[in-house]
Amino acid sequence: MQSLDDVFTRLATSSFRRRFHLNVKESDYLHRKGMEVILEHAAGFIEQRLAPASPAKDGKQTPWGKHPVFVAQHATGTCCRGCLEKWHGIPKGRRLDAEEQQYIVEVIEYWLSREGNIQSSRRPR
Repeated sequence: MQSLDDVFTRLATSSFRRRFHLNVKESDYLHRKGMEVILEHAAGFIEQRLAPASPAKDGKQTPWGKHPVFVAQHATGTCCRGCLEKWHGIPKGRRLDAEEQQYIVEVIEYWLSREGNIQSSRRPR
């Protein structure tokens, strides 16, 4: 898997990915719940919506907002299997392993910590 610096350098070239930002409600939710809880939500969303080899409604399974993780997924290209393949080199058609799922959570955490101005508790890759 790629380093987070490399991924975010590439993502910065996309005007589509750069347009995503947390709104006031999403930012407040992130700060109220805290990064640890939000990342637990992220892990659950990834397991349910992204990890299967053929996710239900792939390409449309991630809502556009109403939760900081969903916004982060669109901003980071971790919203569907096609984007995972394009932006992160994780191929479609097979179940995501535990390491890949953890990597996706780390990508989301990296973006949320920068966007929400919240200290990340983990070290980036």
